[in-house]
Amino acid sequence: MYARVVERITEGAIAGVLWAFRIAVVLLVIVGSALTLAAGRYSAEAWLSLIVSGAVLGSIYALVALGYTMVYGILRLINFAHGEIFMAGTFGGYFVATALSGIGFLNLNPLTSIISVLLMMAGAMAVSVALALLVERIAYRPLRNAPRLVPLISAIGASFFLQYAFRGFFGAGIYAYPTVSILDAQVPLGLEVFRMKWIDVLVLTSALVMMAALFFFVQRTKLGTAIRAVSEDKATAALMGIDVNRAIVMTFAIGAAMAGAAGVLYGLIFRQVYFFTGFVPGIKAFTAAVLGGIGNIPGAMLGGIFLGEVEGVGPTLFLSGFNVPSPNQLRDVVAFTMLVMVLIFRPSGILGERVAQRA
Repeated sequence: MYARVVERITEGAIAGVLWAFRIAVVLLVIVGSALTLAAGRYSAEAWLSLIVSGAVLGSIYALVALGYTMVYGILRLINFAHGEIFMAGTFGGYFVATALSGIGFLNLNPLTSIISVLLMMAGAMAVSVALALLVERIAYRPLRNAPRLVPLISAIGASFFLQYAFRGFFGAGIYAYPTVSILDAQVPLGLEVFRMKWIDVLVLTSALVMMAALFFFVQRTKLGTAIRAVSEDKATAALMGIDVNRAIVMTFAIGAAMAGAAGVLYGLIFRQVYFFTGFVPGIKAFTAAVLGGIGNIPGAMLGGIFLGEVEGVGPTLFLSGFNVPSPNQLRDVVAFTMLVMVLIFRPSGILGERVAQRA
């Protein structure tokens, strides 16, 4: 009886602390936003610029998050090496871009620039897919029937191995992405208050096309149906004649292709790549997948865009009103605080399914 009372008091105290944290964060957001908007420090052009940059960054997170959520959906495994798959694609795009720039093809004219970007994406996708299939075959497949902690440890080990393998091959220096001149030009919208560069259009368009193609593939094709069946129940899917290994390999390949394309877009925006490039974007993409509901493909897309907007607009909107110096340097704090808030309010994520608790 005494133990039961203590347990209830402890649960009540924890619930009280969580509610206090929720209220404090909500008040901080509301009051900070009101103070920032009332001060009028930022023009409409500045806010629109932050929104566009948040959408661009969120699109990259969404493309990488798709790999996390697809692998988890079919294997119930967090593929912590996925950030390094993204990094490998960034390196692949860099070497293709360097070769095209060396022969003068990259910036010869707008058409060759577009072709060059497509070739960079193709090269990055090929590198990422090859590496992802190698990791799946060596690090994951032999442990498929092992306890869930074992492949998780293997995934962490694969992540560190790939990081330092790339450092061994390419050194610890930073490689500068060649400039694609046409992508730095402003889009002629004719609006003073709203400006975009062609690189922003490229990222947003590429992300939307690839995400729509993936959703159509998973929902409307025979192989996509097989992947969904394997994600529901591998044993039953095998009894129905579905090649489980093929479905899993295709899942890794599709997720890696998305990450490779995202790597090129990331390199074109930030203009650099090195052996540790995949760590922070990988963590952010994993955060986006959790925000949207891990294992849910539309959730990963929504989570990526949501995280990008919070990271792009949030620090300025929430913190400038409190006169916090350089609020953009705290964007990681804002992004991960929002993750904590979502997990407190809705642990399954934005689009994740609620699971009934057993009595």
